[in-house]
Amino acid sequence: MSDIHRPGSVHSAEAPFPWAALLALSMAAFITILTEALPAGLLPAIGQGLGVSEAGAGQLVTVYAIGSLVAAIPLTTLTQGLRRKPLLMTAIVGFLIANTVTALSTSYALTLSARFVAGVAAGLLWALAAGYAARLAPDHLKGRAIAVAMAGTPLALSIGVPAGTFLGAVLGWRACFGLMSLLTVGLIVWVLAKVPDFSGEPAGRRRTLRGVLTLPGIRPVLGVVLSFVLAHNILYTYIAPFLAGAGMVGRTDAVLLVFGLASLVSIWIVGVLIDTRLRVLTLISIALFALAAAMFWLWRDTPTAIYAASAIWGLAFGGCATLFQTASAKAAGPAADLAQSMLVTMWNTAIAGGGLVGGLLLERFGPESLAPGLLLLIALAGAMTFAARDHGFPAGQRED
Repeated sequence: MSDIHRPGSVHSAEAPFPWAALLALSMAAFITILTEALPAGLLPAIGQGLGVSEAGAGQLVTVYAIGSLVAAIPLTTLTQGLRRKPLLMTAIVGFLIANTVTALSTSYALTLSARFVAGVAAGLLWALAAGYAARLAPDHLKGRAIAVAMAGTPLALSIGVPAGTFLGAVLGWRACFGLMSLLTVGLIVWVLAKVPDFSGEPAGRRRTLRGVLTLPGIRPVLGVVLSFVLAHNILYTYIAPFLAGAGMVGRTDAVLLVFGLASLVSIWIVGVLIDTRLRVLTLISIALFALAAAMFWLWRDTPTAIYAASAIWGLAFGGCATLFQTASAKAAGPAADLAQSMLVTMWNTAIAGGGLVGGLLLERFGPESLAPGLLLLIALAGAMTFAARDHGFPAGQRED
């Protein structure tokens, strides 16, 4: 498997690991996820503040996802030739503007527009992040670099969102978005000081969307992302009604805390081992997710088993973004950013699909149908990963 050799990438095997730059990317991921997920915990207050129903306030999450979904591929395609740091700064400034407007706006329409801009910024940032991280690190540590850059995601989900929800209750929801703007100003200074710039892709080497899709390994990776993340989002979106069926609806926060803490452990393990064990780690993640789904199905009335299954689910999911982005970047080579934009689009499709498919299962067959549905999707992800032994999730070689 060839490495990600990109124009403008300057480092050697002896160079120190670029912690400062990678942690800046991790902070960007943290702010991105917090911007996306925070409204979900503040819907009543946001609805009251903007004079709309909770369902109306929920559309702040929807338009954000739409922005990411529609922008990632076109923006990445159009900006292949641009230098990377100004592009990264554009995405970060997009969050600053969007969150500041959200904090100050009293207009529902203006707030929706700001959330759409935030989603567009997220689509661009996610398309850039993995390729940027890989270019910062020496060849044998690219996977670890991506893991560090992605660490902000589970931190935001396990710590940032609960803390933001608490602060929203104490200080008000507008103050939360104002605090995110302050964090973003700090991030801008950090990026300017510590993150190096890289050139874009030369005109003669740029690939088309169709060309990237035909690269060996890209389609299997995208297929695994869709099935695995769809299964995750069915469960994550409808965890409360699932737990209600088990008589544990009052413990939803505790279950999600267990999931979040296990996710942090997972991303640490993946970061240590990914550069030599990409395939094995992916198969283990899928197997753990299958085990968790089976436990949710067979022992859904046993609180101890639910907590144990939640921990296993976190171990399965925490490092998956790093695994999939590393697999995509390695398969795409110089076209890593365009491949990442496809992955972002597939990921957001799975998020939307989780709400739709999970809702249909819940409505037609009840909460007890969720776990069997997960197992079918996880089995599909496992079959595609196992089959992609030559490209995508290669076997029998060191991935360094």
